[in-house]
Amino acid sequence: MSDWLNIVDCVEPLEGAGLDAALVDEMERRFGGLQGERAGRVNFYTPTFKAYSSSEIAGCGKSAWPAVSITGGDCKLQCDHCKAKILEPMLPARTPEQLWALVNEQIAGGAQGMLITGGSNYRNEVEYDAYYPTIRRIKDTFPQFRIAMHTALVDMDIARRMEDSGIDAAMMDVIGSQDTITQVYHLKRTVDDFEKTLEYLVSTQLKVVPHIVIGLHYGELLGEWQALEMLRRHVPDALVLVVVMPFYATGMRPFVSPDTTQVGRFFMDARSALPEIPLLLGCARPAGRDKSRIDSYAVMAGLNGLAHPADGMVELAVRLQRDVRVTPSCCSIAVGDEVMAIDGADSGIQVDIDQVIEQERQRRAKPAGQLAGIRVVTEQKEALAGGGCCS
Repeated sequence: MSDWLNIVDCVEPLEGAGLDAALVDEMERRFGGLQGERAGRVNFYTPTFKAYSSSEIAGCGKSAWPAVSITGGDCKLQCDHCKAKILEPMLPARTPEQLWALVNEQIAGGAQGMLITGGSNYRNEVEYDAYYPTIRRIKDTFPQFRIAMHTALVDMDIARRMEDSGIDAAMMDVIGSQDTITQVYHLKRTVDDFEKTLEYLVSTQLKVVPHIVIGLHYGELLGEWQALEMLRRHVPDALVLVVVMPFYATGMRPFVSPDTTQVGRFFMDARSALPEIPLLLGCARPAGRDKSRIDSYAVMAGLNGLAHPADGMVELAVRLQRDVRVTPSCCSIAVGDEVMAIDGADSGIQVDIDQVIEQERQRRAKPAGQLAGIRVVTEQKEALAGGGCCS
C-alpha cells in the first residue's frame, strides 16, 4: 500500500470512501514532480469554521456577492442540464436603470462585488450592449466594487467593449466536444467558436477565469481533455472546475453521475497541463460519498482551492503536508474568490489548524487522533479582514 493510501486510512471521515488505489498511487508519484509557485498550496473556503471565528468576523449575508441576471429567468437555449432554472433565484435587472439602482442598493447593504449574467440568445450570446455604459458608471463611481461577467460567446469587438466597461473578470464555459455543444446546449456553434472566445478574452487586460463543467455530456466525460488543450493554447488567469449537477434535467434526457475516478484523473491532468495558474474546485459537485471521493482527489491532485470541502479534507491536506490555508466564508465569498481569480491562496484569516481539526473531531463525537509532527502553515491575511462567514 502506498504512503498516501496509508494516510487516507488515518482520516476518519474517509473510512470506506472507496478511493481508486491505482489513481491514488499515480497522484502520489505525479504530485512529487509538480513545479511552480502554487505547487502544494491549497485554500479551503468553508462556512464550517465559523465556530472558530470571533466577533471581529462579521456575517456576510447574501449581499456580499450577489448574482444578477439582465434577463431575469429567461434564456433561449434551455440547455438540458439547466433549463434556465439557475437564473431564477438571481436578482433581476432587465434594464440598465434597474442595474444601477440595484448596485447602489447592494453596496449600501455591504456587497463587495457581483456576478452579472443573463440568459443567452440562440447563438449563446448574452446581449449586454445597452449595459456597458452603466457598468462603466458603476466602476467609476465605486472603483472597489468588483464585477465578474459571464461572457458567453464573444467576438474581438465585444471582448474589447467588456474590457472598456471596466469589469474585473470574464467568465465562460470552455466546451471541447461538438456533440455536447449540439445536444446539451442545443447550439449551432462550434468548438472553434469557444476557443476563439477564449483567445479574444485572454488578449485583453481582463482577468479571465473560465470554467470546465466535468460530465457536461449527460454525466460522461467527453470533451474535457480537449478543453484543457484549448486552455493550454490560451492560458487564463485561473481555472474553475465544477462537476455537473443536473437538477433540472428532464426524464427524456437524463444524466448519470460522473465516474469519480475519471473526475480525479481529470483533476490530475488539469494540474499537469496548467502548472502556473490557480486551479479551483467550485461549489457545484455531487453530494455524499461522491463528494468525499471527488474532494479527496482534488487535494491529492494538487488543486489550489476547494469551496465548501467535504468532511476530513483539511486533515487530509495537513497530513499530506500541503501548505494549508483556510478562508471562513459563506457561499458568496467563496464564489467571489473563485470567479475573480483573486489570489485566493493568500486570502483568509489566521486559523489554528490543529485546533480546528481537534474541534472538528469533537464535533463528530469520535476520539481524537494524534497530529504530532505534521507541519501546518498558517498566515495572517488581509484580503477579507472585516469580511467573514455566514451565521
